Amino acid sequence: MTNSLHPLSAESVTEGHPDKLCDKISDSVLDDLLTQDKSSHVAVETVACKGMFMVCGEVNSRGYCDVQKVVRNAVKEVGYADSSIGLDWQSCGVMVSITSQSPEIDESVRKAGGEEEQGAGDQGVVFGFACDETKVLMPLPITLANRLTMKLSSMRKRGMFPWLRPDGKAQVTVDYEGFEPKRINTILISAQHTPEADLKELGEKVKAEVVRPVLEEWAGDIEASNFNFIFNPSGSFVLGGPAADTGLTGRKIIVDAYGNAGRSGGGAFSGKDPSKVDRSGAYAARWVAKNLVASGALKRAEVQIAYAIGRAEPVAVDIETFGTEARGLSSERITEAVRETFDLRPGVIIRELDLLRPIYSPTACYGHFGREEEVFTWERTDKASKLRSLLLG
Repeated sequence: MTNSLHPLSAESVTEGHPDKLCDKISDSVLDDLLTQDKSSHVAVETVACKGMFMVCGEVNSRGYCDVQKVVRNAVKEVGYADSSIGLDWQSCGVMVSITSQSPEIDESVRKAGGEEEQGAGDQGVVFGFACDETKVLMPLPITLANRLTMKLSSMRKRGMFPWLRPDGKAQVTVDYEGFEPKRINTILISAQHTPEADLKELGEKVKAEVVRPVLEEWAGDIEASNFNFIFNPSGSFVLGGPAADTGLTGRKIIVDAYGNAGRSGGGAFSGKDPSKVDRSGAYAARWVAKNLVASGALKRAEVQIAYAIGRAEPVAVDIETFGTEARGLSSERITEAVRETFDLRPGVIIRELDLLRPIYSPTACYGHFGREEEVFTWERTDKASKLRSLLLG
């Protein structure tokens, strides 16, 4: 290979990872409250440790959430059903400390003037990213990492790998030339397993039945015949989940977003209703970036949006094209076209992307972007044709 190649890596974790389990619980609480009251304002965090969970935060809602039930259902769904593996959904402890949202924050969001004048639930800077490396217009390393962990969990739940337990991670390194992926360098899988598992046999099965199918579907023409495969580099991985590691909502924001290929804002997504621009603004920024790339006007886009608490209009919008825009396009023209095409006020984003539905539990694991399921409305390319007309004629 030439000296111009440089590696880019990304990681993902399974839904049984303690941090992701916390994300899932927090988003399940949010979904439960939105089901009862679409105007619910929710900011809920979950902490997990050996045998117990603590759910805390602030809520304003006409609904009532049975947090104990929500936690146990989420833990059961992930697959922690026996204390012998460190966690049992039926016997785990659940502590709850949820108070009302600050009335000052609530008042600043619920201003008169209807949904279009709804203020941002907090200040914040969010980023959206898109590129033409994959069919979902996401960077290749994070796309592969997320699909690997998703498939690993799916195979476990379907009984295809009886030796697997819920916790696990994947890490993918891709060699690039400039912005173009050239070859798969390394794939690392760490998977929790039963004590009797033969690690050599399990590693071979994971490579053949998880890694190879994901590469065939997502790597395209990228060189993937001679990559370095590493399985459970630490050796035995019997103890996992909250029994081995404390978990916390929002601790995997780079996994949730674009890996190391694009920047992420400072705020996490899970457990927050869409009045919080950490979530809705980030979803809108991805929507803008993806439509820009889908329009054909550029190959790579990063959209930055800044908000002020209580204000509807963004403080600033910036678009980075990395020099991949079509000839003759200026950054000013691209920004102008985006402003003509997208209304980035929080209330409008919420309406346009239909964000007051209980759709958030599926977003908690395997990435918030690059997903093909219907609930991921910010992945639509419904504005690409208008942008194409404005930018390319």
